[in-house]
Amino acid sequence: MQTDCAKQGVARKVLKRASVRTMGCRLNQSEGIALEGKLREAGYKLVPFGEPAELGVINTCTVTNEADAKSRNAIRRFSKKNPHATTVVVGCYSQISANEVAMVDGVDYVIGNHDKLNFLDYLSEDKPDTPVVVRERIDREDFSIGLVGEAKFEQRANLKIQDGCDFMCSFCIIPFARGRARSREWEDLIKDARQMIDKGVRELVLTGVNLGTYQSAGRNFAGMIDGLSELTGLDRLRISSIEPTTIPEEIFGWMADPNHPLMPFLHVPMQAGCDRTLMRMKRRYHLQEMRDFFERAVHTVPDLCVGTDLMVGFPGESETDFEETCKTFIDGPYAYCHVFTYSERAGTPAAKSSEQIPMDERRRRSAHLRRLSASKKMDFHTSHKDREMRVLLENPKEDSYFAYTDNYLKVRVPENPMGLANHMAKVRIGEAFPEYCMAELVDWEGRARSK
Repeated sequence: MQTDCAKQGVARKVLKRASVRTMGCRLNQSEGIALEGKLREAGYKLVPFGEPAELGVINTCTVTNEADAKSRNAIRRFSKKNPHATTVVVGCYSQISANEVAMVDGVDYVIGNHDKLNFLDYLSEDKPDTPVVVRERIDREDFSIGLVGEAKFEQRANLKIQDGCDFMCSFCIIPFARGRARSREWEDLIKDARQMIDKGVRELVLTGVNLGTYQSAGRNFAGMIDGLSELTGLDRLRISSIEPTTIPEEIFGWMADPNHPLMPFLHVPMQAGCDRTLMRMKRRYHLQEMRDFFERAVHTVPDLCVGTDLMVGFPGESETDFEETCKTFIDGPYAYCHVFTYSERAGTPAAKSSEQIPMDERRRRSAHLRRLSASKKMDFHTSHKDREMRVLLENPKEDSYFAYTDNYLKVRVPENPMGLANHMAKVRIGEAFPEYCMAELVDWEGRARSK
């Protein structure tokens, strides 16, 4: 029904309207923006997903079986709304299950991760009679993306620095979907960062699969941060999510320095707070070494915010194991946790385990841990009351600016005065709510000049 194809040099007509639907992680979202930029650069008009379009690009996720199902639903929604359009499916689901994707009604092209950002090179002038599959092997060489052309950025933008992973955790399909660990070429990365800053971005968020393994042109992760921090016009540099044991402690001094762009924030996906479960997951650390690490971090970095991911209901997790994870979270320095209910992913060792936890029990444990997280997050919010802190004001919504402090406390600031989006400001933290704190403007960039 379908065959792999080589790149086509076929001239294609410019379609007037295109829409992109990106599923899944922050890295995928970053690549989704790049896809949109390439479409604009090629002459397409971007329209919201769900509106009529001649070209649809579904950027898929495959981290769980449920993610596959959501990707299929997005494909069907687009093709049903636009039966004569060209439908292109790219990303992780296309890489892992290309034939399965090709069998979804309406699919014209299935393109894996190796070629997803170059998908336009593969489109022919007319819709193909049968789905075309492009799924190349992902190599381990450093990669480049190039400038993303007409991509639109806001005040904060994701900067992809790395892809793939070598860690092979027993629950994870990502090393197969995105390949082994590799880094973005330094010159390509720095040019992209400069372009974003020139377009008005003031905060760069480093994204990838396993950030701490970055290694290119003699620069490791710390060297990469050091190089980015020298860029003129960059106010903030933030690490998105970074694996335990890959965090160089030399960055603590930068986080502690109020004049350095690296923000005092670490999101470290622990996955479990129990050594027995960590061993089953094939994670690469024990709890005590991470406790010691976090103790050094919070001692060195004032106001450091630490977040984590915790997976609940992993095969073989006993009630005692779960209670230990809860205690580890409560006693640790974490301001919050993202709770993930374990979901079998075909092709992973964990999915083959005979010790699967009943789904009702997984959901019960997840709900309990989410309540604990909500309580700790509220405590984190409340602890900032009456403090004056720096924020980057974002585009106003609902008559308010939303913004984040250096240590990632979300605040809501009344839009008065207007026109301060993308300004640095000082705010006084007020009443705490579950998802943000109210705050009032104390001072902002340009105020002295306008007096």
